[in-house]
Amino acid sequence: MRLSVGPLGVVAVVLAAACDETPPASFPQSLDAQLRRAIGQWNVVPIGNPPLQDTALIALGRALMFDKILSGNRDIACATCHEPSLHMADGLPLAIGTGGTGTGTARVLGPGRVFVPRNAPSLLNSGIGLFYIFWDGRLSRFGPQPPEVNLPPDLPNVIAAQAMMPVLNRREMRGEPGDRDVFGNPNELAAISDSQPEQIWEAVMQRLRAIPKYDTLFRAAFQTSASNLTFKDAATAIAAFELDALTKTNSPFDRYLRRQDDALNVEEKQGGILFFTQARCASCHNGPFLGGQSFSNSGVPQLGPGVGQGAPLDLGRGALPNNQFYQFAFRVPPLRNVELTAPYFHDGTFSTLESVVAHYNDVPKSLRNFDPATLPAAFQSSYHGGQATIDSILSTLEFQLRTPLQLTETEQRELVAFLKSLTDPAARDLSGLAPAAVPSGLPVR
Repeated sequence: MRLSVGPLGVVAVVLAAACDETPPASFPQSLDAQLRRAIGQWNVVPIGNPPLQDTALIALGRALMFDKILSGNRDIACATCHEPSLHMADGLPLAIGTGGTGTGTARVLGPGRVFVPRNAPSLLNSGIGLFYIFWDGRLSRFGPQPPEVNLPPDLPNVIAAQAMMPVLNRREMRGEPGDRDVFGNPNELAAISDSQPEQIWEAVMQRLRAIPKYDTLFRAAFQTSASNLTFKDAATAIAAFELDALTKTNSPFDRYLRRQDDALNVEEKQGGILFFTQARCASCHNGPFLGGQSFSNSGVPQLGPGVGQGAPLDLGRGALPNNQFYQFAFRVPPLRNVELTAPYFHDGTFSTLESVVAHYNDVPKSLRNFDPATLPAAFQSSYHGGQATIDSILSTLEFQLRTPLQLTETEQRELVAFLKSLTDPAARDLSGLAPAAVPSGLPVR
């Protein structure tokens, strides 16, 4: 018997095919399907908001962040190296601490001073859920604390612990024995032994207690006089300010994670697929924060005065006790708002996202061919590019970075586009964070 199929029968066949849940094997996945599948393999989920902070604690923390009274010579504030106009960084390869003059990328070393050995990382999103602080991860959320510093055990979070540290560092904020402050008076903080951090913190608090406005701010935040408080409480306030003012998690990518498919354009989605697959970025930059939880030797050129016994080189985490397998390994930074926080890596040797992606495309070649002329003039002479140094870095290079990625120029542009999609628009202009004045009366800029 011969069947005759009329127009309605044809329509039925077409509809049946359209409803088949199993597409042909050759049917291409949509960009969104590819990207969401890739994201799902790396535990990347939306970041929740941090706990609400007390307004009085925020106000105290804001004043402390911008007040040079915390530094031995009264010439540098936390915000000098974490400048709002530069997205809470300083724009320099290596930081310039006490004794320097100028701000941001125009800042220069003072007479007889040397660079801080590492880049000043941006404080954007620095307080939300991260495991490690500092480029070598010597301060961690769960692990042992730096052996040379007896941190208070009841600090509320790792960012408060971080805020305890710069006032102890001679190059950063404390100064050297014999220094005089901006008024010509002896620097009493610098005269204290390095082995007495508690005395240094107490000396900073003595300065703060002598300023009536600070006593008012401490009373409002802690319901008691500053005479009953310690520098731990000041650090807690600084952390509260950072958590409130610097948590920026509404980037296009974050909106995409919340199922808003049109938050990313085609180029950004293509770059995201590369990021989580072929380019292998997510092998280190994974989890909710796209990094911050591990360490890697990424073949970064060596720059600056070096750290500890490894000087003039910086061995990174490898210089810490029981970490000999981490030679030249540094903390993998989280990538939210990375577009805004150049220069990049632990010593700021790459100034653009394009140059970072090109470096990762062929790390051994990039390291061997690094041109110090790409650095600001003041930093070029501190580059360590001898063959022995390069060979040492390559000998412990992250295994997956030893072979080129062979990304095309188009693919590299797509990766950069994706990295820029990690920027929260609210992070672009932070100029309103700086107060017009601080309780000490010292200049804010």
